[in-house]
Amino acid sequence: MSKCIVIGGGAAGMLEAYSAAMHGHQVILLEKNEKLGKKVYITGKGRCNVTNACDVEDLFKNIISNPKFMYSSIYSFDNQAVVDLLAEYGCATKVERGDRVFPVSDRSSDVIFALTRALKDKGVDIRLHTEVAEICVEAEQDACKDAVSDRDSGGMHRVTGVKTRKGEVIKADAVIVCTGGISYPSTGSTGDGYRFAEEAGMAVIEPKPALVPLECKEEWCEELMGLSLRNVQVTILDGKKKVFQEFGEMLFTHFGVTGPLILSASSHYVKKYYGKELPLYIDLKPALTAEQLDKRVLRDFEENINKQFKNAVNGLFPGKLVPVMVALSGIDPDKKVNEISKEERQQFVHLIKNLPLTITGTRSFVEAIITQGGVKVKDVNPSTMESKTVKGLYFAGEVLDVDAVTGGFNLQVAWSTGYLAGMSVE
Repeated sequence: MSKCIVIGGGAAGMLEAYSAAMHGHQVILLEKNEKLGKKVYITGKGRCNVTNACDVEDLFKNIISNPKFMYSSIYSFDNQAVVDLLAEYGCATKVERGDRVFPVSDRSSDVIFALTRALKDKGVDIRLHTEVAEICVEAEQDACKDAVSDRDSGGMHRVTGVKTRKGEVIKADAVIVCTGGISYPSTGSTGDGYRFAEEAGMAVIEPKPALVPLECKEEWCEELMGLSLRNVQVTILDGKKKVFQEFGEMLFTHFGVTGPLILSASSHYVKKYYGKELPLYIDLKPALTAEQLDKRVLRDFEENINKQFKNAVNGLFPGKLVPVMVALSGIDPDKKVNEISKEERQQFVHLIKNLPLTITGTRSFVEAIITQGGVKVKDVNPSTMESKTVKGLYFAGEVLDVDAVTGGFNLQVAWSTGYLAGMSVE
């Protein structure tokens, strides 16, 4: 029986500790916060979108970075396995729109309670308020090397344990790093895992905020602050190339746009265009073709034939959006609709189908749901989650350079990689 230390009591850490203990290992779970699952607690607006009930193959389609790396993990512990585990320990789930899976109670705390019961059932030693300062390793041919020393001398190294911030050295045969990224730093995600990886001779891809609101150049966004739009289509372009295009719900803010649709769009933007200006277009009426919409607008004009333009389009948009659309149309607001030319009307239709915004960047890590980037997956064995440079050192969850869109897919990445790392400990 091996002795295993798990650093971090988030989604990946809890599953890793459970998995390792279930496979017969002695497990110590070290969490620097006062409780487990601090970030899990706030996911899904406090409801916790634990996974997605789509076909397993569709899980990979929703992973933005390195989906192929996830094959072994997901097939070892898929979305149904998550649901079954939670049910076994008292947390029933339900499936909602978009195949999103939530606890029946709509309380993320019930997910954490279920996993805590699972850990205690398997005899995991949970130590809160315990922060790891460094991971201790030694050259395999040398019995007493201390942490991070002799790394450039070549040859394989192996884990011997960890040293805490209080100076305590805890010996172990395996160490699994589940420290998360650097999004929502108030939950304890402060990038410790990246340092541990680099000290182990591994590469780290630059961390960037993902599933994050987008900042836009247009000042009229502030006028629409708080306005939510449902069933719209958002398209982001790089020249003629479509960076992103999907239907969904979004929200205007004082700095730009957010909401589920925008958060998913942001991950595609961050992947290749982080910090660059790109055009974003909102189709306010995606269910109608331009021709169908033109007929609809013409019908509205005919019904309001003697009204001014600014008073004739209330049926097309939410009230807050009307003055912005009128201003952007280029049509004189006081012009009678019976005086509007066919060309002006068609330009207005084009605006409705292509409301333009300019992305200038993203909000910070404080507002990002996840981190894109992290430990380079080429330095990690995808079949075990073990480091290729240090034997007995594993990585799981958001600390890895793997991320997905919204809908429960990122938590599935954490559950799957955590479980595989735990079952792979020797």
